[in-house]
Amino acid sequence: MTEEEFQTPEGRKAAWRSLLLEDHGFLRKAYDNSHWISDEMVRTYQPSPKKIREWAERGIKTIINLRGLRNVHGGGRVADEQPGFYWLEKEACAENGIRLIDHRAWSREAPPREFILGLNEHFETMAYPALMHCKSGADRAGIGSTLYKFLRQEKPLDEALDQLTYRYGHVKSGKTGVLDHFFDVYRRAALEDGVLPNKQHFLDWVASDYDRDAVTQSFKPGTFGSLLTEVILRRE
Repeated sequence: MTEEEFQTPEGRKAAWRSLLLEDHGFLRKAYDNSHWISDEMVRTYQPSPKKIREWAERGIKTIINLRGLRNVHGGGRVADEQPGFYWLEKEACAENGIRLIDHRAWSREAPPREFILGLNEHFETMAYPALMHCKSGADRAGIGSTLYKFLRQEKPLDEALDQLTYRYGHVKSGKTGVLDHFFDVYRRAALEDGVLPNKQHFLDWVASDYDRDAVTQSFKPGTFGSLLTEVILRRE
């Protein structure tokens, strides 16, 4: 729906159906996959307007929407139509004085170079405390949180990768395991260069040597893991 359609009574009803039913928002009332990963950053799932208000009351100043915008056409042009849950989030952020950053991540492909470099820039310039979310808070929130720990906090990569685990709902053996594979490829590159994985080497590698298509194509998911993520959990 367009933002104009969202502002109508019928549009608002459709937006709430989009959030609660189509986007499985009702399940998040039973399972709260929200975690403070530092004193300035939260990782979580798609927040409702009520949740956004609660996060604002807890001091959140910025939300990074890792689901990004839908309907992006050639040349980066974004169509007017977005899911109803997006308009609910955008409105709630505006009402609560929170800056909303739409920065799309992928869960079944290696991350684009622009995603990594852009996210690092946001980490350096945005207001904190901040929150990152995807749909369920498992995979895209997982890579966002891993990059936050590695780039913003400059934690060892092995420690940062604790953000991509079953604890948060991430399934390494399924198609979403391509995110783990991406970091494995980088670690091999660091080993070949004779350095420990570190922020500057990683950013240089991403900017110059990283081949996203090759990394994606070289990953082979497991059968059971794919069944879990694609059929049972129906991950986005």
